[in-house]
Amino acid sequence: MKHSISIPQFDVDGFDGDGLRSYLARAEELGFEGGWTLEQVIGPAPLIAPLELLAWAAGCTTTLRLGVAVLITSLHDPLQLASSITAVDRLSHGRLELGVAPGGGRRQFQAFGVDPDTFISSFTEGLTLMKAAWSDEPRVTFHGRFRDVDDLPISPKPVQRPHPPIWFGANAPRAIARAVRHGDAFMGAGSTTTENFATAVQHLRTELDEQHKDPATFRVGKRVYLIIDDESARARERVLAGLHRIYGTMPGVEDVPVAGTPAEVAAGLREVIEAGAQTLLLNPTGASIAEDREQMERLAAEVIPQLS
Repeated sequence: MKHSISIPQFDVDGFDGDGLRSYLARAEELGFEGGWTLEQVIGPAPLIAPLELLAWAAGCTTTLRLGVAVLITSLHDPLQLASSITAVDRLSHGRLELGVAPGGGRRQFQAFGVDPDTFISSFTEGLTLMKAAWSDEPRVTFHGRFRDVDDLPISPKPVQRPHPPIWFGANAPRAIARAVRHGDAFMGAGSTTTENFATAVQHLRTELDEQHKDPATFRVGKRVYLIIDDESARARERVLAGLHRIYGTMPGVEDVPVAGTPAEVAAGLREVIEAGAQTLLLNPTGASIAEDREQMERLAAEVIPQLS
């Protein structure tokens, strides 16, 4: 069982570099495997962009894996995105974990010049082109439906070969089949319930079997939004306030968090583990780095020991 922690991204009154540097150092001291960001290009939350923040975090850390779950890669140019991903992997000396998804539903595709009728095909082709850009070939030729690349020199390459581990975010059965076909791991969204995650893992295991993929090498994780408090009702109020800061009034978001006393949070996390998670991405929803730091300390001291 592996435990990662979210990296605070809110920038309300100015970037607190000292506070975040201390937070990351403490995450390493406490033994967390990774620190993860999320992407919200358009939304109510003033979140610093994930790859840029991870590049900054690379200079503050030495052992922490640095992840993003997930980039909506259909909203990005694949060659530019591949270059940015390579940069973070090199700046961190090979510590990047890459989460991707095509998006859908509430995504404002037209704001990015993306055709909502073809975004899945564009996403898949874009990921294939990124993998070509990361390959050992010094020059890349690629002729697709949406992109035409002829003998372009691409350098440098990521430290991790053939590329950083690719985590897929997915829910629907077809999306999960795509994740198995093109990815290395699966990350359940924080905005989904444990029950929905369990169903997704069942579909994932079926697909791994049907596509003859080794489940022992295909990792499964879930982001879990949470708050620990000695009073259960207050924990619930705090976690929902945090979720509304991130997602606004998104329907169903109040059904997803784990909150309560340390024992109640541990019980909720055990349910996620029983549903199939091998990695827990623990995401406190505090209003500041200081609040998230306090939650991280309590997770390490009062919750994680209950999960072993």
